[in-house]
Amino acid sequence: MSQYRLNLFIQPEHARRLDELAAKKGVSKSSIVAAALAAWLATDTDHQRETAIARRLDRLSRQIERIERDQSIGIETLALFVRYTLTVSTPVPEAHQEAARAQGKARFEQFVEQLGRHLLRGRSLVRDVAQEFEPGGRARDSDHSVSSAMDVSERTS
Repeated sequence: MSQYRLNLFIQPEHARRLDELAAKKGVSKSSIVAAALAAWLATDTDHQRETAIARRLDRLSRQIERIERDQSIGIETLALFVRYTLTVSTPVPEAHQEAARAQGKARFEQFVEQLGRHLLRGRSLVRDVAQEFEPGGRARDSDHSVSSAMDVSERTS
């Protein structure tokens, strides 16, 4: 292996300690300095790597927190909707059950179709609603997501 010659100036105390360590370990002063330099350079690289990993972990933590928040909003919304629907729905008489099933099937198909269009646009009604309630969130009177959700409820009524 090719080596590079380097003349260094160090403090007398460091020179004395380097001489003692080389004699004690039975190695050359050059190998001690080379090992110390390699450790110093590796530490700098390791620090950069650790910093990059810490930044990535922080970013992942924030993403998971947003996912948990969105999931909680979705679960609460669904629970409130189910509770409301079960509370206000009147039982369907036996004679009208077949028609009610057909209407329910048609409404569900409209819902799935509307959901598909909404997802294809890449918008998130949950995220839009959550942002409105965050500090500094702004109202979106003209938000197409909210009007699209209203369209579904108007068509299914």
